[in-house]
Amino acid sequence: MSAPARAASVDAIDAALPQTQCTRCGYPDCRSYAEAITDGRAGIDRCPPGGAEGIARLAALTGQAPSPLDASCGAEGPRRLAVIDEAACIGCTRCIEACPVDCIVGAAKRMHTVIEALCTGCELCLPACPVDCIALEDATPGRSGWAAWSAAQASEARARYRTRQARRTRERDEQAERLAARSLPTTPAPAEAPDARQALVAAALARARAQRGG
Repeated sequence: MSAPARAASVDAIDAALPQTQCTRCGYPDCRSYAEAITDGRAGIDRCPPGGAEGIARLAALTGQAPSPLDASCGAEGPRRLAVIDEAACIGCTRCIEACPVDCIVGAAKRMHTVIEALCTGCELCLPACPVDCIALEDATPGRSGWAAWSAAQASEARARYRTRQARRTRERDEQAERLAARSLPTTPAPAEAPDARQALVAAALARARAQRGG
């Protein structure tokens, strides 16, 4: 497959994924999973948020036969919403760091909260919380897979994820530049020229000694 054809295939498969960035497929994000499918390194049955309809969409794109969802990746179910017990939150910010779409707001040592409309239900904030103050609620009872999610929501989640990744890359680069600047050897300051007045005094003392000696 040529590079342009591969890129087009990856784009098409990525667009068919729900963009929850949940990592349950075994890859760090939806784009990485799309690349693995394109390269034949992964099957089309590893996305619980997409469910059976998602597998059917991937089958149509890849020409593969639909298959049941791989149980090792999880089960299809209603989209879930993270809810923070604000009274128990200690403001550690670990959930903010874990959220792939920046849907949790708060500050260090301050209460955090989830912006419901932006939560993808990825569940990545749960293991990050050291005090177990995050719970999951069913956001779409009776609806799962693409019936519980829309193309518009997927598109917004993808955009938010990419924006977050770009910001984190920029922050890492800036931090690396700061560390590099600190480690650069400093040029020693040039030795100061002797003070002219001190030179005159030394010369006068030398003449006086010479005269006494004569």
